[in-house]
Amino acid sequence: MRILLGNEGMEALEYIAQSVEVARNATCERSRCGSIIVKENQIIGSGFNSPPQEDETQRRCSYSKKSYHPKITDKTCCIHAEQRAIMDALRNNPDEIVGSRLYFIRLDKENKPQRAGKPYCTICSKMALDAGIIEFVLWHEEGICVYETREYNDLSFRFERG
Repeated sequence: MRILLGNEGMEALEYIAQSVEVARNATCERSRCGSIIVKENQIIGSGFNSPPQEDETQRRCSYSKKSYHPKITDKTCCIHAEQRAIMDALRNNPDEIVGSRLYFIRLDKENKPQRAGKPYCTICSKMALDAGIIEFVLWHEEGICVYETREYNDLSFRFERG
């Protein structure tokens, strides 16, 4: 992981701001997230979290995560913002996704950007690796940070709740 500084940091802040706008479309009742995928200064995919195809019968946001069987690893009813952004890029810009960078943001209850915790979503990190995305960008306490996707995936598999 490295912190983005100078012009690269300023550019990343602009993409994080665009991710915030995407996140405002999220319909999840538990968490509102947004992602964009960028290659060569062009947004090639975007996504926010919500139930599949806006299918309200799939909505389980109010279910306790402890009520699920331990084998169920993803205890949300929503498609993740990263997954939606990857699918969007693959649909609309399939020749551009390899070598791209994914930006992710989560909003708080007042719809303001929240700093991210440590990488933990192996579902999204594996999908990003498979699609050819080379970097993940998160906003941490120390600044805007970029991870190589393989590093993000490795950290996600080692994540332990504190």
